[in-house]
Amino acid sequence: MKEQFKELIAASIAVKTALLSNEELLDTLEKVVDVIVTAYQAEKRLFFCGNGGSAADAQHLAAEFTGRFYKDRLSLPAEALHCNTSYLTAVGNDYSFDDIYARMIKGTARIGDVLIGFSTSGNSTNIVKAFEAAKEKGVVTIGFTGASGGAMKKVTDYLLNVPSADTPRIQECHILLGHLMCQFVEERFFG
Repeated sequence: MKEQFKELIAASIAVKTALLSNEELLDTLEKVVDVIVTAYQAEKRLFFCGNGGSAADAQHLAAEFTGRFYKDRLSLPAEALHCNTSYLTAVGNDYSFDDIYARMIKGTARIGDVLIGFSTSGNSTNIVKAFEAAKEKGVVTIGFTGASGGAMKKVTDYLLNVPSADTPRIQECHILLGHLMCQFVEERFFG
């Protein structure tokens, strides 16, 4: 078993090494930081969405903005859209699970807000539909996916597609990229 642990750790390192040399992705991450700082300067909000482990990552990163990352600072407006279980179950039951995020974006997001969606495949219908609704509202979209980008690739303003097809390795890199995003937004916005 120890050898298998080592193989999986090595696989994780290999994906991170691929990230390290992916200039296009790093350029996109830099643009994402700029977009979020600009949104916050204009008193806009961040919304996050995902499913399963990606929902956990979305909630984690929303908490980094509303709480703190490194600095003792004011809270920044960020919300993980799946945290209201009464809403989630009502819309999932009365409409469709595919509509849970799009419906909320249509009702609450405003032009200039930012929607950040997580899907390792890039094909989660509810995330794709949320991004389509965001486009209609003038909301900037940032997608965290795996290598192909999936269906999200066509509806995402800024795509951070981790160069892997292995869900756990993708999720590990999503949280790494998300932490970098939080750190540099915090540094830029609060000085």
